[in-house]
Amino acid sequence: MSRRAARAVAFVALLLAGTALRAAPVPANPCDRFVNRLPNASRALCEAAELRDAGARSVRGVPLYTRDVVSPGARLRVLVTGAIHGDELSSASVALHWIRLATNEPMQMPQPVHWRFVPVLNPDGVLAQPPKRVNASGVDLNRNFPTPNWEREAAHYWQVRTRKDPRRWPGPKPLSEPESRFLHEQMRDFKPNLIVAIHAPYGVLDFDGPSVPPSRLGRLYLDQVGIFPGSLGNYGGVHKGVPVVTIELPNAMRTPLDAEMRQMWLDLLRWMTARLGGEAGAAR
Repeated sequence: MSRRAARAVAFVALLLAGTALRAAPVPANPCDRFVNRLPNASRALCEAAELRDAGARSVRGVPLYTRDVVSPGARLRVLVTGAIHGDELSSASVALHWIRLATNEPMQMPQPVHWRFVPVLNPDGVLAQPPKRVNASGVDLNRNFPTPNWEREAAHYWQVRTRKDPRRWPGPKPLSEPESRFLHEQMRDFKPNLIVAIHAPYGVLDFDGPSVPPSRLGRLYLDQVGIFPGSLGNYGGVHKGVPVVTIELPNAMRTPLDAEMRQMWLDLLRWMTARLGGEAGAAR
């Protein structure tokens, strides 16, 4: 066989190997994908969450999962997101623990709640080795929402303020990514009265939008860190007028203790009861 023919055979073999790799079966159960990646997230906790394939896919084709927990007569709609940054693994775990609390320990509220949880918004980042902040296209999903003047402000912020940090690239255009488009569609269709975005690792509580912010959730105290072009807080809280509570857990790789996660949850419910109960009825 000539050298040219040998190269051609090798090239075809590489193509076939790549096709086989892409066609390899992937776990259908979300717990098979994520439970070994997330801290303090047992299989029992994940299975009990009863996550559902929402029909949307990440850049690499991984399903995006949701879970709705609905109290009878619910008028207050709350959207909870985790792991919009794939290297903030603790945020997804806390979302799973909160699904358990919403299901098993409901607090009586003047306005019953319809919860919608998206524990892992950036599965490609979570599943990367090592986990990555950005999605599989290299986009920071929390800079990809269509805030006013995005084309000018997002690019300027990335180039000047971050010095073209690749972990904070906002993407080629707003909503360029399937994951950010999915969350944008959730906001449009679900019409939440509140968005709770779980992050890590700065150990503070942030808030954007109308209403009086919570002063603390558990051991996290309010420390509003500013507005970023293309961020969910900017788009949802400032531009769309939906309150956005941003929780920055103290550690990206470890969750708070179970008692602390529960205290954060209870503090959130008390604040919602005091500040949002009437607003949901008025919005209706």
